[in-house]
Amino acid sequence: MRPGARIQAAVEVLEEILLRHRPASNALADWGRSHRFAGSGDRAAIGNIVFDTLRHKASSAYVMGSETVRALVLCAVRRHGVSIDDLQRLCTGVHHELEPLSAEELGRLQHVSMAGAPPHVTGDFPEWMTPSLARVFGDQAAVQCAALAERAPVDLRTNTLKAERPRVLKALAHLGAVPTRWSPLGVRLPAPGGDRRQPNVEAEAAHGKGWYEVQDEGSQVASMLTGAGPRMQILDICAGAGGKTLAMAAAARNTGQLYAYDEDRARLRPIFERLRRAGVRNVQVLDGGDRAALAALGDRFDIVLLDAPCTGSGAWRRRPDAKWRLRPEALAQRLRAQQAVLELGAPHVRLGGRLVYVTCSLLPEENGDQVGAFLAAHPEFAVVPWRRQWRSLIGTDPPASADGSEETLLLSPADHGTDGFFVAVLERAGTS
Repeated sequence: MRPGARIQAAVEVLEEILLRHRPASNALADWGRSHRFAGSGDRAAIGNIVFDTLRHKASSAYVMGSETVRALVLCAVRRHGVSIDDLQRLCTGVHHELEPLSAEELGRLQHVSMAGAPPHVTGDFPEWMTPSLARVFGDQAAVQCAALAERAPVDLRTNTLKAERPRVLKALAHLGAVPTRWSPLGVRLPAPGGDRRQPNVEAEAAHGKGWYEVQDEGSQVASMLTGAGPRMQILDICAGAGGKTLAMAAAARNTGQLYAYDEDRARLRPIFERLRRAGVRNVQVLDGGDRAALAALGDRFDIVLLDAPCTGSGAWRRRPDAKWRLRPEALAQRLRAQQAVLELGAPHVRLGGRLVYVTCSLLPEENGDQVGAFLAAHPEFAVVPWRRQWRSLIGTDPPASADGSEETLLLSPADHGTDGFFVAVLERAGTS
C-alpha cells in the first residue's frame, strides 16, 4: 500500500472506533480481514497510526480546532515525524489517499500550539477524571497522564525455573533487549518508532523453551512485593491468564502450593499452556467461578493476592481506546467489584499472613480509598509499609511512590517507566 493509503485506512478504522464505539483491536482485525491485499507491514503501520491517534485524541483536537477523525489523524501523523511537505504529498485525493490539506489544516499543522490548554487536554485524559487525578498528582496530573499517552515498550520476565536474565538478554540481543531498571528479572525491548511494529516475542525460540513470559515491569514488581517464596501456601484469587501466578510460582521454586482462581473461566483458559511451558508444578487451577471450591480452601494462606478488576487506567499506553470509553458509571461498577473481591479474599488469610491488593489503575477511588475503607471495616489487618517490602524482597534502594505515599506503592510511566500499578500489602494480626 502507498503511505497515503495507509493514512486513509487508519481514518476508516478510527471511524469504526470513535463513531461506532467499537474496540480498537476488533476494528483493526475486521479491516485486515476485509483487505487481504494489505501486507503485515501495512497492517502494522495502520495500527500505529490508529493507536497514536487514540493516545493523543484530546490534544490533537485542541491543536486542530476540530474533533473530526480526519483532523485527529493528520495531527497524529504530523506528531510522529512526518514533515509538512511529506504530509501534503501523502494527501492528494487520488490513489485512495485523503483529500488535500485545507489552508486552515496547513496553518494549524505548521504552527502547533497548546497555549491555554487545560490539564485534561495536555495530559490526554477524559475531562471528568480531572478531580480524581488531581487528588493523586496535584498540578502534575497532566505530566503523569501525558506519559500514559506515549508508546509502551515490551517487558519480559525471566522465568528463573528455566533461565537467568543474562541468558534471555543474549537470546534477544537482536531485538535490542536491555535490563529493566527496577525488576532484577526484567528484560525490556524499546518501544518501536515510526512505522515499525512491536517484535513478536512469542515467536522466538527462547519463548517456546519457557525462558521468559511477557509481563510489564510494574507487574513484575507487584509480584515480587507479595513476598512469595519457597514452601508457602499462596492463593491468587483474580488469576486471569496467570502472569502473576507464574511469577509467584517461580519465586516459590516449585515448592509449597499455589492455587489460581478467577470468576471468569474464559480468562483462565490461557493459564494451562503457560504453566506447562514454564515448567511450573506447584499450581492448582480451580474451576472458574467455583465459589464452593474456593471456600473449601479455608484460612491457611500465607499470601492471598487480589489483582483486582479495575478501570485499567495504568495501562492506557497499551489500550488507549479504553480511556475514551471509560465512564463514571463503569468506575462505580469497578469499585463494587473491588469491594467484593476484598471481602472474598480476606477470610483466606491465616493469622500473620498477608493480603496483597493490586490494581493497574492510577485512580485514588480504586486504590487508597479502597484500602482505607477495607482497613476501617477489618481492624485485624494493618498496612505493611511498601519500602520495607521492597528492601527485603528486591534488595535495592526503593524509588519514591508516584503519589508520595510511605504506606502503599504507586508506580507510573512518568516516574518509573512502567505501566501504572498500585500495591498495598496488608498483614493480618496474630500468629497461627
